[in-house]
Amino acid sequence: MSQILQKVAPIGEARDREILKNASTYVYAQRPEGDVLAHLFLPPGDGPEPRPVVVFFHGGFWDSPTPTQFVPHCLHFANRGAVAVAAETRTHAKHRTGPLEAIEDARELIRWLRSNADTFHLDPDKITVGGAAGGAYLALLTAMPKPKDLPPVAGLDCFPQALILFSALVNTAAKGPAADRFPDRKNAKRHSPTALMRRKLPPMLFFHGKSDRITPFGEVEKFYRRLRWRRNPCELIDFELAEHSFFNFNVSHKNFELTLAAADRFLVDRGLLPADDQAEVN
Repeated sequence: MSQILQKVAPIGEARDREILKNASTYVYAQRPEGDVLAHLFLPPGDGPEPRPVVVFFHGGFWDSPTPTQFVPHCLHFANRGAVAVAAETRTHAKHRTGPLEAIEDARELIRWLRSNADTFHLDPDKITVGGAAGGAYLALLTAMPKPKDLPPVAGLDCFPQALILFSALVNTAAKGPAADRFPDRKNAKRHSPTALMRRKLPPMLFFHGKSDRITPFGEVEKFYRRLRWRRNPCELIDFELAEHSFFNFNVSHKNFELTLAAADRFLVDRGLLPADDQAEVN
């Protein structure tokens, strides 16, 4: 059986290469466990203005690399004039690592993008970070610590200008599968978004299924209310009877289109994406 499984693995790798064939792949971090990659989808043409950036971290709770999850989203935002990034971080399956290493990588990626702003003709002050489940958690961990607790590295910070969060994991302080992936309870609590709540956070847009049994809707609703109470700009769009993966292109095309359109409008309204002239005509 092990020989069969070893033969199957390259099929998945070949599939990923095919899905990512329109991306430009770069090593953004060299770690002792191996190189960490970012797959960039560049917009057509090269206008005079630096381009906004939209970064996506895949779900999976830092277990296996699945960078293709957000390729449909990346293709959309690249077509809308943004540099779109399907991000990888270190994972347990590939690097024998956990969430702390993934957090480190997520922050490093944002710094790397800013350090290469001229190379990719991007606007370092218009970076949106998104993700699903554990990837949404990584997005939150680039934004929520106080600046004094997350100082710049080589003059570059990792704080984004907005967050787009799908089926987000917001609480690792509570005992559960996600918390158990941390080396100890202290680290799980210290790195929980619920413990990092503060004022002056970037705008956030949450999409969540009310029947989600993996990252329960109630946790996100409570988190959203705490954000609002501190006057942080945020929106929560819930989906009745929807489960954890409801927004994925290969799960529900309708929900994919609804969430993508709402995310697009969210960024346009905040000046982080150019207006869609075609949408205005229609």
